[in-house]
Amino acid sequence: MTLQQLRYAVAIAEKSSISEAAASLFVAQPSLTKSLHSLEKEMGLMIFRRTSKGIAVTREGEEFLGYARQVIEQADLMEEKYGSLPSGKHRFCVSTQHYSFAVEAFVDLLRDYGGDTYDFRLRETQTYEIIEDVARLKSEVGILYLNHFNETILRKTLRENDLQFHLLFKAKPHVFLGSRNPLAGRPPVTLQDLSPYPRLSFEQGEYNSFYFSEEILSTEECKKEILVRDRATLFNLLIGLNGYTISSGVINPDLNGDGIVSVPLDAEDTMEIGVIAKSHIVPGRFAQLYVDALQRHIPHS
Repeated sequence: MTLQQLRYAVAIAEKSSISEAAASLFVAQPSLTKSLHSLEKEMGLMIFRRTSKGIAVTREGEEFLGYARQVIEQADLMEEKYGSLPSGKHRFCVSTQHYSFAVEAFVDLLRDYGGDTYDFRLRETQTYEIIEDVARLKSEVGILYLNHFNETILRKTLRENDLQFHLLFKAKPHVFLGSRNPLAGRPPVTLQDLSPYPRLSFEQGEYNSFYFSEEILSTEECKKEILVRDRATLFNLLIGLNGYTISSGVINPDLNGDGIVSVPLDAEDTMEIGVIAKSHIVPGRFAQLYVDALQRHIPHS
């Protein structure tokens, strides 16, 4: 087993395709396939299974790749500290619902540990894709919320994908409003207060079930509904249309400006916001540092 073989295997897992991994590594596909087969034979396990849609990581392979990432990370750190060659490119990926504290922590991680070269990825994406990214090892960690409404379904989905949920903090429901919205200075607000205004939510694609909604109380009737894909669009519409979105209430004016305010919502519900990760894989250095950074940007009761 060589370090290069481990890098090849990790690249294949990230791309979910041998041909795409070969292109990204500037290696001929037959050479990459031969290297993979040699590694699997030596280790006595099947890291990937071939499907009609390409390749997928096996359960054994998931655990193996978790260790492989740690070996690669430690080798890069040793080369950076003691080697004569330029330091390796640091890599890390997180998938998350649309939370400003997740972005703040990502900024901290890059600023403090990115080094001279890095390939760090922050995927603000749909709830099911977050679960899928972490399950397929495209991201080391994911960030999403549970509450009394979605918990049974989401915990079942997490178990089926061999994922664990680790609580970061609990939040009471708030709404984000444009600072000029008539309700901006009237905390707390009720759902009845909000009824004349457009409700903004993040679109969930093929899994557009209420259980995968990023916003709590999504089953409440609303006459004006707008679905968006990204946070910048949502904030622009909050301001331009006097809309609202139901959220955790955690927002950073330094990143999001002073045009958005957070107002408590008078509703009996609680969001449990946490990190998801593979059950039997020890997180890598950057995943641990990222969770540490998250702790600095979340509310502490």
